[in-house]
Amino acid sequence: MPLKKIFSKLNGLHYPQEFLCLAKESHTQPLQVYVATDGCIIKDITNLHLFVGYHPLILAFASFNEGEFNSTIQLVFSNTVLALNVVFVKKDALATLDMKITKKQVVGNGMILYYEGINGAHTFLNPFHQFIQKLNNRLYNNKAGNIFLEDNLYKQVQIAYAVPRIISLITVGKNNLFNLFPTDLHGQVNDTHYVISLRSAGKACEQVLLSGEMVISQMHCNQYKTVYSLGKNHMQELRPAEDLPLSLQLSKNLRLPLPENTLSYHELILEDAFVLGIHKIFLFRIAYQQQLPGDKFTLAHIHNSYATWRYKNKLPGNYLLR
Repeated sequence: MPLKKIFSKLNGLHYPQEFLCLAKESHTQPLQVYVATDGCIIKDITNLHLFVGYHPLILAFASFNEGEFNSTIQLVFSNTVLALNVVFVKKDALATLDMKITKKQVVGNGMILYYEGINGAHTFLNPFHQFIQKLNNRLYNNKAGNIFLEDNLYKQVQIAYAVPRIISLITVGKNNLFNLFPTDLHGQVNDTHYVISLRSAGKACEQVLLSGEMVISQMHCNQYKTVYSLGKNHMQELRPAEDLPLSLQLSKNLRLPLPENTLSYHELILEDAFVLGIHKIFLFRIAYQQQLPGDKFTLAHIHNSYATWRYKNKLPGNYLLR
């Protein structure tokens, strides 16, 4: 039996796909995420952080107080609610991420703090299964055309994707030609600004820079196969709208076509951009946003490692296997 097949039998994962799609609203009993300093829980950031990079791992936090967090922090991922201002015990942490400040960006009266991963540890799988995953990653993922997550970075990414990450579609266009591509490295910082990260070497990144504006749309989970299939468009040229799964509905002001089965959208105007690792991180001003009528089953995905832990602990999945 080929070694790769042996690894797949020994890696401890319950599901056949690395990332599992789901409706974000169906994800019950999620992990709670806390900032800890010196082992003490200081803030619940479960819904107050953005995942904007995986090489290196980058999380962003909006802050009105520059001294709110130390230059190095630890994030604690727990399946129980932890009290603030108390020291957490090891059994309460299903995963931890050690992070350091890497950039501060002034936005209005506040700022965005960007933290880079230093080290990650989790207990989603037992040590033997994690060792098999590490071997498989070294032997089969370090190849041309693939972004290799070396050493501990692979574990950090597994932890970041233990929180459901919304996969949205970006529409960008010029001279009646368009591109449509997915991203899960994004989020609204506050009432006025939005952050999106794209591979700096991709055509999609170049198109966004040249256009200076875009529409980002949250998608219904029934579009999961279509959204995943559009990943190749990060390296594609602009094309006529009829060549893409776009609807006849246009955004209010930018008049960009919305994808089919859009739940809500933001019109965004570019204000700033900078490079961190393989990513170009864009800061946009929100020009307009709209929630469209219909049921809200927002497309998101999580990593197999955490999904396997949920399965073993008899927590519901409701996953959409591609």
